[in-house]
Formats: sequence, structure tokens, C-alpha cells
Amino acid sequence: MLKYFIILLLTGATLRVTAQSQPAFKGGSAAFDSFIASHLMYPEFSRQNCIAAVIRVGFSVGENGKVSDVRAEQGPGIDLDEEAVRVIKLTSGKWDVPAGYKGGTRIILPIRFTPDYARCNANNNRPLNMDAAIVAYRNRQELENAVTNYYINKYKGTADLNKESQIIALKEQLGINDELLNDVLEQAKEKLKQGDTEGACKDWNFIHNTGSNLADNYLAKHCK
Repeated sequence: MLKYFIILLLTGATLRVTAQSQPAFKGGSAAFDSFIASHLMYPEFSRQNCIAAVIRVGFSVGENGKVSDVRAEQGPGIDLDEEAVRVIKLTSGKWDVPAGYKGGTRIILPIRFTPDYARCNANNNRPLNMDAAIVAYRNRQELENAVTNYYINKYKGTADLNKESQIIALKEQLGINDELLNDVLEQAKEKLKQGDTEGACKDWNFIHNTGSNLADNYLAKHCK
């Protein structure tokens, strides 16, 4: 049976591990706090809608200090879950393991997201309650998928080109414009700096699959 223990990430992102036989983040609590603070990005949907949440991420630490089987154990199932999983994946290889450690320890780590309420108030953005946020996020994902699926098929030569005007209107409805795509581009470049090529390529592919060539050079260089 896998062993479980809880690491608490409080408002100050404090990591506490008391069991000496368990993995510990290299450099201790301060290093962990700094790593999370410098790598965590507030996802766009939740940032725009001023959504706060605590995501519980589970992962295993192997004998080599690398993490695996990273997944959101508890969360609303929106973009906050994805970002919490992403940043924990970046800790792979940064865990010290005690002598004789055979792996199998599973860590459950709560990660807290708190929006900038001053910005929200200035922009008259009222925070969505979680139920409304989940519905809004899923609805947006379905519409975004309609856009990206159209362009994926267009690149393959199988799209119904008579529907392109509808897709363009849908992009306008969703706010998929140069401003948004440039924000996604910069986010992807920051992920690449963090060593997260997978996350960067996902963002660049999203840009490409909205019919834009803005990220094509990055895709060719980093996502072969």
C-alpha cells in the first residue's frame, strides 16, 4: 500500500515535513516557498473572473527525487487545477530522499490561489462563485474547442470552409484576438524559461489552432 502524508501550503506557502524518513524539498521550506512563488502563474480565466481556490495536488516521489503521477486530487476542474499540477511537475528532481528510500511515498499538497482583489475591484470584476465558475469555464472550453477543431481540420484540408465566418464570429465572442494571443505567447515564453517545454508547446499550439501564425516559429524551434 502506498504511504501518504500531507504537506500544508498555507498563505505564506510554508512547507512542513516532520518525518525524517520522507522526501524533503532541496533547500528546505524557504527554497520551496521561493520556487512556488516564482513559478506559479495565475491562469487567465480565473484571473479575469477573480476566482479563488485551493487545489490539492497528489504526486509520488521516486528514489531519484523525481515526481510522477501528478494529478489534482481535489479541485474545481478548471484552469487552476491545470496550473497547480504544472508547477508541481516542475519540482521534479528537486526532492532529497533519505538513505534507503525505496519510493512509494505519495504527497498531497494544497496550493492556494488568491486573486488580486484590488485589481478586480478597479475593473468592477465581481468574483464568480465556484459553481458559476465551473459552468462558465466548461462552456468556454466547448466553444474554444469548436474554434481549434475547425482550424486543425482546416490545416488538414478537411474543414467545411463555409463555416469559417461562424468561427470568426465565435472568436470575436470569446475575445480571441491579438491582445489575448500575445498574452498567451508571453506566458508560453515564460514557461519555456522555467523549463516547462510541454506547457509552452501547449500554449503555442493553442495559438496556432486559432488560425494565427504568431507562434509558428516557436513551434518549429521548440516543439518538434
